[in-house]
Amino acid sequence: MRRLLGGYKQLEIVGEAASLKTAMELIRAERPDALFLDIEMHGGSGFDLLQDLQERPDVVFVTAHDRYAVKAYDFSVLDYLLKPIDPERLAEAVTKLEKARASRQALLRSQAPALRLRTNTRTLIQRVDCIAAMRAEGDYTRVFVANSPAILVGQSLGRFEAQVPTPPFLRINRSLIVNTHRIREIETVDRDTMHISLDGCAEAFVVGRATAARIRKLYPGPTTT
Repeated sequence: MRRLLGGYKQLEIVGEAASLKTAMELIRAERPDALFLDIEMHGGSGFDLLQDLQERPDVVFVTAHDRYAVKAYDFSVLDYLLKPIDPERLAEAVTKLEKARASRQALLRSQAPALRLRTNTRTLIQRVDCIAAMRAEGDYTRVFVANSPAILVGQSLGRFEAQVPTPPFLRINRSLIVNTHRIREIETVDRDTMHISLDGCAEAFVVGRATAARIRKLYPGPTTT
């Protein structure tokens, strides 16, 4: 599967696991958008794994047994592939994953709440999902909008914290709220310092020792060093 999926540049393989326990740990650490999941695993089955997941990614079952097909679709899986894998069927499954993700993103955009951002000269209505981060600057807040210049707003960070949904927004220290859906990279600079990079935001945010420890606990997967 790794070799076959490696031909799809739109996919990033974040890990693989042979046992139920390892798979669960990996999913919770990496929070993947999709799973290519076998049914028969060490320590349980793919069905056991899905039952234990509170938030399920899109699932494509990959198995040598066709007898599980009806039960698989009871779990609302996107596709069911039989081994040996037919490359054309795999391509169809990847297309289904892409369409499902695009549909979810379109729905989120249509339902996204908005914030009123007041500066000294204007008032902007900004969709919340386009906000990458908010940083306190005295009694003001600098709002980092994805792929746009940051906006200095005459409102405290605490007031914004009460207005944005949690998750995905998380106040990681006294002066910074980040949109966790936009976290692209967490770079370990040294034992006490990390840089957080967000999609759509040119600036990387520097956080100190206490915040770094909290980020490591929330995102236990590998970081860039």
